[in-house]
Amino acid sequence: GDEVKEGATVTAHYTGALVSSGVIFQSSKDTGKEFTAPLANLIEGWQKGIPGMKVGGTRRIIIPAAQAYGSVERPGIPADSDLVFDIELSAVQQ
Repeated sequence: GDEVKEGATVTAHYTGALVSSGVIFQSSKDTGKEFTAPLANLIEGWQKGIPGMKVGGTRRIIIPAAQAYGSVERPGIPADSDLVFDIELSAVQQ
């Protein structure tokens, strides 16, 4: 499939969990709807971890807190949390 380059817009299913406990805080599969967004609008860990993926591929990325939400608490995500995402890429627009 097509390979993601920096600055692309991606469409994917994802599941995000806390590294410390494995507790899932959000999954697009719960809604059955993929999400589409420009990489530039996503957390730094996605901006660095997604380029090079190919359409149809899956990837697990582990993101340190500093490249996620840092000291900001988010729903289901305590401040200073390292995150892990399983991503299934279905489309890319360069």
